[in-house]
Amino acid sequence: MAKKINIFKQFLIISAFFFGSLPVIADEHIENHQNHDAAHDTPAAEHKQEKFNAGKLIIEHITDSHDWHIAGNISIPLPIIVYSKDRGMDIFLSNKFEHGHKTYSGYMIQNNHIVAVNEMESVDIHNATINTAVTENLWDISITKNVSAMLVSIMIMLWMFISVAKSYTKNQGKAPKGMQSLLEPLIIFVRDDIAKSAIGEKKYKKYLPFLLTVFFFIWINNLLGLIPFAPFGANVTGNVAIALTLAAMVFIITVVSANKNYWRHIIAMPGVPIGVLVLLTPIEIFGMFLKPFVLMIRLFANMLAGHIIALSFFSLIFIFGEMNVGLGFGVSILSIAFTVFMGMLELLVAFLQAYVFTLLAAMYFGSAVEEHHHEEAH
Repeated sequence: MAKKINIFKQFLIISAFFFGSLPVIADEHIENHQNHDAAHDTPAAEHKQEKFNAGKLIIEHITDSHDWHIAGNISIPLPIIVYSKDRGMDIFLSNKFEHGHKTYSGYMIQNNHIVAVNEMESVDIHNATINTAVTENLWDISITKNVSAMLVSIMIMLWMFISVAKSYTKNQGKAPKGMQSLLEPLIIFVRDDIAKSAIGEKKYKKYLPFLLTVFFFIWINNLLGLIPFAPFGANVTGNVAIALTLAAMVFIITVVSANKNYWRHIIAMPGVPIGVLVLLTPIEIFGMFLKPFVLMIRLFANMLAGHIIALSFFSLIFIFGEMNVGLGFGVSILSIAFTVFMGMLELLVAFLQAYVFTLLAAMYFGSAVEEHHHEEAH
């Protein structure tokens, strides 16, 4: 018991360090942008220091990007892969854009999107003109920060489950230890409390691999998103496209697995007068599409809100620091404390969102394969 308490204390200290380091990273990021503006946009004598823009800082951290920012001018460039019929395929690293201030090979970054420009040589973005014809037919399959974060999480999942599988093979009949003791209760929890209870004893096995994959994918990415440095810290599950993709998978599996009883209740619910069905059937069909939409919003909005709140807390340091340096230092104590508290709360939310998404998916699968038990009326 004492050993477990010590591990928990170490975890709290490490978490506090992670979240406490966020203001430092933000300060370096803001200073870098201000210095760049001073050097490029206006003469040094006439340049006035920009006020801290909390909204801009938050948006930059919660949205996807083509590089992985570390601190100041330091960032990890990611591959840019674009294809168009006119120019063919181009592959290069995002540092060619010089943090979005230059064009390269006829392309530039605009609002985190790759657009084509007429100038094939590297020029300042203010002197570039967008080539609309090429941009409209442009396929951007670049490896962004969110894609890289998902690849990292997939490698972690593969390492975890392959190592656990090997341990079970070597230690047959023995009590689980190490990684086995961590994952086995979670796997049994998903199997017994989610899959079996929602789908049923007879049919749950077919859906268990998907439910386990979704649960661990969401949970691990939620946890990695709380670590504020590369190769972690990406807002994967708070990205609407990723949440939509997961919800679409649930919708497709539900529709493909649905039996006659499910469709009968959707199209023409038994025992309901025809006059009522005229109103009820469109509502049921709409509800069928609404369920995955709710799944998407629930995951996307909750994870995004957590990141925004944490970033808003330590943004107060710079807002009050512009008023008075001493006031900024005073507020920093409370801001970091609230940020650490939000981080601890996000650890719980990370698990809850994975659990809720998996449970609702299992309930949708269960309703799609549920057998008809209605007794016929005389």
